[in-house]
Amino acid sequence: MDKVWQLAHEAALAPGVSPGLPAEVERKLHQTIRRVTTDFQGRWHFNTSIAAIMELLNELYAAEEKLGTQVPEALLAEIQRDLVLLLSPFAPFLSHELWEMMGEGGSLLHVPWPKYDPALAKEEEIEVPVQVNGKLRSRIVVPATASEDDLRQRALAEEKIQAAIQGKQVVKVIVVPAKLVNIVVR
Repeated sequence: MDKVWQLAHEAALAPGVSPGLPAEVERKLHQTIRRVTTDFQGRWHFNTSIAAIMELLNELYAAEEKLGTQVPEALLAEIQRDLVLLLSPFAPFLSHELWEMMGEGGSLLHVPWPKYDPALAKEEEIEVPVQVNGKLRSRIVVPATASEDDLRQRALAEEKIQAAIQGKQVVKVIVVPAKLVNIVVR
């Protein structure tokens, strides 16, 4: 809640910062909207919704640190508005206070839920865990479109995996696309 409050005050006090949306933050915003929306559609996993909102805030502050300046005004305005809407089911009083502070009129109850763009929410690269006999040994970063064959080859070429399977016979390599690689050895 403190981070959200701080973000709101940064946006209110931000001097004329150049507009622009860092791609990774824009992607994270759309992923967060998608995740919270999905959590509300029959799953009711409030803890993962809050975790997604926290990840968005962390990404935002990391981008601010990387840029070396305040987050661009356009980004703050878009994220702030959507963030308040996403947070409203969990923290209604804070959300209404922030909504008014942003100069938005009317009640949050009558504002449409934010929409995400699937194209913007799509990851370009993903991190895939690699296990040896079911025990996590490494993680590899691969293109989101990597094939099973590519995942298998990259996992077997990984330095830590090479060390873990050295002197052992690879019996099977199980690949769950975009999720996991498990190498079975004897």
